[in-house]
Amino acid sequence: MRDLKLNIGQLLITGFDGTEMSPRLSSLLTKIQPAGVILFARNITGANQTHTLLRECQKCVATPLFTCVDLEGGTVDRFRNVIGAAPSPAEVFATGSRALYRKHGRVIGENCRAIGFNVDFAPVLDLAYEASRKVMSSRAVSDDPKKVVAYAREFLRGLGDAAVLGCGKHFPGLGEATLDTHRELPRVEKSLRKLWDEDLVPYRLLRRELPMVMVSHAAYPKVTPAVTKDRGNVRTPASLSKKWITDILRKKIGYRGLICSDDLEMGGVLAAAPIEQAIIGHIRAGGDLGLICHQEAFILRAHEALLCEMERDARFARRVQESARRVLAFKRKLLATRRISAPTSARVEKLTRQLWEFGEEIRMATLARTGNKKERA
Repeated sequence: MRDLKLNIGQLLITGFDGTEMSPRLSSLLTKIQPAGVILFARNITGANQTHTLLRECQKCVATPLFTCVDLEGGTVDRFRNVIGAAPSPAEVFATGSRALYRKHGRVIGENCRAIGFNVDFAPVLDLAYEASRKVMSSRAVSDDPKKVVAYAREFLRGLGDAAVLGCGKHFPGLGEATLDTHRELPRVEKSLRKLWDEDLVPYRLLRRELPMVMVSHAAYPKVTPAVTKDRGNVRTPASLSKKWITDILRKKIGYRGLICSDDLEMGGVLAAAPIEQAIIGHIRAGGDLGLICHQEAFILRAHEALLCEMERDARFARRVQESARRVLAFKRKLLATRRISAPTSARVEKLTRQLWEFGEEIRMATLARTGNKKERA
């Protein structure tokens, strides 16, 4: 039990405020010993500053960290003010070139790796339906699941070329979600059969190629009906659903990689459960990693809740042990151990130039494709 208590932090990926190590952050990381940290634009002001911050985080934690970032290109681009703006998935997809899909992943992966990141929470596998267009915009590439697979497969290979791990999101699919899960709990009114034939196709076809899968905070009432509680009928987000995570993703689809939640501070999940119940619910449902991306108080409350529930419930303790072992084994197998040197100004300039050149390549390829279509018409 003592070893398990020490490893319970392996079920958490944490975010924080600030751009440098502080006594408070050092204390938090030392106490929690998380599986990883995630940085956002609020934490990133320069290449060397970011590299130093990640290195200092690692000094506080005994096991290798997942150093994570959301970097898709387009509207989700944490390096925009440091290295430059990356093209969006939709812009790259519009070229129709699988070579450029892979280059998109490689360029983004090289940017991540150069300043210390080993995990990129991308690509998006949500289908680009009209219903979610205002929410997803250029993050989603197509309403055809096989075309989504074609883009995502090459993007993942590109990330792999740069020794960066990708993550498919947002299982089981936000393509028909009309609300933003950052603020609200959307409801997707589709049957399991329809989801299986459409939204779940990317997860089915890429199950052996996705290092991680991120589960969304949307509810799917035709698959997991609302539960009656003191507050009335409460819809269950996929991130807290054993049916979605264990029965469908693990067993029916046969996925064997790591399963993480979307940020458990989001309104979409907190509408269904407070942070303590959310982290316990995600792990009990079969998840391996809970993301808590901002508030220190939430991180501490979640950590304490996991410890208390593990001591109270032997079955939950076994579930914790299963995921902690899976996370540690995954790190031993897939985390590159080579030391990442601090980025020089010349290296950053090279990355910036490469990114600009790639953007021009995308623009020219799209123009050429558009021109060819007009000629055929």
